[in-house]
Amino acid sequence: MTEGRLLVPLYVHPAEDPAAWQALTRVPSLLYGVVLNVADGPGATRDPAFAAVAGALRAVGVRVLGYLDSAYGTRPHQLVIEELRRHINWYGIDGVFLDQAGAEADLLPYYRALAEEARGHGAGPVVFNPGTHPDPGYAAVADLLVTFEGDWPTYLTAAVPSWTAEYPPTRFCHLVHGVPDSLCDLAAGTARTRRAEVHCAVPGGGANPWAALPPAVRRGTT
Repeated sequence: MTEGRLLVPLYVHPAEDPAAWQALTRVPSLLYGVVLNVADGPGATRDPAFAAVAGALRAVGVRVLGYLDSAYGTRPHQLVIEELRRHINWYGIDGVFLDQAGAEADLLPYYRALAEEARGHGAGPVVFNPGTHPDPGYAAVADLLVTFEGDWPTYLTAAVPSWTAEYPPTRFCHLVHGVPDSLCDLAAGTARTRRAEVHCAVPGGGANPWAALPPAVRRGTT
């Protein structure tokens, strides 16, 4: 598998934008991975279109991360694991993207158990997305922490706590949307100066900003 810098959550059905999914297969060296979000999870039944794009990505060496909603630690553990198994069986995922992850220290046992079980099923890396800097203990549990998810104006003034310096930048990711197209490269550079080697900056906005590709994928370079 490749070790690129872009973690792309492409939340659009392959039938709606096949060109976007095809573009991802052309830039495997740029990608840390692609998040496969069928229906806020694997869906109730296998979707052949998502199975096809997952197979195409993995064929060129791109990690496919199955989207799992943890609802800030409120979803039953077993329900999340059942969805993990469906992701594995239907789409052959490599790792998991646990969205709406908790950030508080008292939720660490819940997320530690999910991470251990995911790895026990052969799903790695394990990515947590609290969208903010969580308790430092989460960095010892996840392979990658999304410590910012939000819009460009908010990102401009975001702060980075000092504890992040104890870990390599490859352990952190920033996801920024609503970035003017011409400034997406600046957003990526800002992520790196804030010790987040993995990132994704897109111009998309509205209810689903992650239906857009980062410009780097469209042009094939970072």
